[in-house]
Amino acid sequence: MIQFNIKRPDDGIRVRLKEKTDNLTKPKGSLGMLEDIAMQAGWIQQTLTPELRMPCHIVFAGDHGIAAEGVSISPQEVTYQMIANFLAGGAGVNFLARQHGFDLMVVDAGVNFDFGPDVPVINRKIRKSTRNYLCRPAMTAEEADLAVLRGAGCVQDCFDRGCNIIGFGEMGITNTSASALWMTYLTGIPLEECTGAGCDHTGGIIGHKLDVLRRAMANYAAAGAGDAEHGSAAGVMRQFGGYEMVMTVGAMLRAAELGMIILIDGFIMTCCLLAASRLYPLVADYCIFGHQSDESGHKRLLHFLGARPLLNLGLRLGEGTGALCAYPVVDSAVRMLNEMSAFGDVRVTRYF
Repeated sequence: MIQFNIKRPDDGIRVRLKEKTDNLTKPKGSLGMLEDIAMQAGWIQQTLTPELRMPCHIVFAGDHGIAAEGVSISPQEVTYQMIANFLAGGAGVNFLARQHGFDLMVVDAGVNFDFGPDVPVINRKIRKSTRNYLCRPAMTAEEADLAVLRGAGCVQDCFDRGCNIIGFGEMGITNTSASALWMTYLTGIPLEECTGAGCDHTGGIIGHKLDVLRRAMANYAAAGAGDAEHGSAAGVMRQFGGYEMVMTVGAMLRAAELGMIILIDGFIMTCCLLAASRLYPLVADYCIFGHQSDESGHKRLLHFLGARPLLNLGLRLGEGTGALCAYPVVDSAVRMLNEMSAFGDVRVTRYF
């Protein structure tokens, strides 16, 4: 796998950031999480005057072989149909990207469809869909490495255009199943507490979904003898992941390596961060958690990671919509640090 050089931001600036925040014309701590976000942004960027430049949002899309087992009520063709919707500007991620000034990139990581040469999707396809992990690994080690590399390359393209804050989303029918498996293996939380209904708002499919995932785990355990990576982050990613998920892991790692602020969306993107942090723990320093999803495992995962999401809007759409909704809060935090007056600069008696 490609190697990353992720460094923890220098803590030396924290004292000066705290002094600046506390001396703004307000009672100490009165702007709550805005103050925490401003501190984190300044710490990441190593400056008392952080800025948000050319925000980008990347949606990685891919199909999963496990769809053949009926673990989603939605047919697999929805993946490529939604990509067409993204490109036409009609999806949830589109209006939010437009509203908040994000450059939106849609990446074919492994969709089971041939897009024509005139379709403006970014082609990073590994193959048409992963394999069915009920029977065999979803991808080879070589494919997983290539997905990490290609995800990192997409972020590099954004950075080279001047971007310093980035969000990620996904599109791939059945990817909540892969995420539940990543979560249970990498946290030790029982599968039942990691598994939700996905796009089935009735919850009627959960029993069947759990049965398939338990059998997939049993088959993986039976095949694990002699595999040095069995149960490791890399092994679990390869066994159960989607190409869009593994590309996201590579994208997050490159973003942290480049010192970018990373906006984390809901359940699936948090599972990708979980996997990324198992490979490189310092990636979490660069992350702001945008939203707590309505997918049942997400609250438990956020608690496991010690993360405080900015919003809880009941979203469970995916696409990175929660990250985009949270962006104005981050913008407000940075503006607070840069635009508020300090007590020493104006005639306001310090009050607490």
